Amino acid sequence: MIARKVSRRPAEWQDIERQVKHRWMLPLRRIEWFFEWAAFGLSRWSFLEALEYLGRLSVLVAVIFYFSESGDRVKQRHYQAWQVINTAQGKGGSGGRVEALQELNADKVPLVGVNASSAFLQSIHLERANLLRADLSAADLRGSTLRHADLTFANLQSANFRGSNLQAVDFANANLADSDLVSSDLSGANLDSADLSSADLRNANLQGITWQHIAAVKSANIAGVRNAPEGFRDWALRNGAVESQNTGN
Repeated sequence: MIARKVSRRPAEWQDIERQVKHRWMLPLRRIEWFFEWAAFGLSRWSFLEALEYLGRLSVLVAVIFYFSESGDRVKQRHYQAWQVINTAQGKGGSGGRVEALQELNADKVPLVGVNASSAFLQSIHLERANLLRADLSAADLRGSTLRHADLTFANLQSANFRGSNLQAVDFANANLADSDLVSSDLSGANLDSADLSSADLRNANLQGITWQHIAAVKSANIAGVRNAPEGFRDWALRNGAVESQNTGN
């Protein structure tokens, strides 16, 4: 609430002049006296009070418009992120895709069918991302975090997941052929119907993986895998997997 305060009427100059003890202070006191009259006059001017109300009202209107248009700003931000991703499609390097993908995922936008093949996405964070049927073939995802992401039916052929956090990722029906999973954490991952042909799984953490219905493991390297479920190693070797630490990497 605005409280209007009317200034007290200033004394006459003759009265003030008599009160000043030192003559050299008269010019300064006269200037102050003029300002006192100015304040007195303006305090009685309702127009200024109206301006104060209008100023506060304009702030309120600006706040209302800001929140009413927040949805449009979010849509614009998402549009720009998708534009970055689509413009860089099929190209190497990052091209701003790391930030764009992370921003969309943070806003819980599905990334279904996104094409980032051959992209440089090292250390990207896409936890719980919906990457159904995404194309990340030959992408560099070293050191990335994709915990609980949905990568069902995704094309991950020749993708580099070395040292990545892939806990509880759903790889059902995904193509992981020739992928680099060295030292990655696959604990709790679902590999039902996944193609792991020639995948490099050396030193990967396989604790609690769903593996009984893996589509293919021929030539997959399982040397040094950690916490593999009971029966996995024998099954993998019977189906063409190999154990070799000498791969040249």
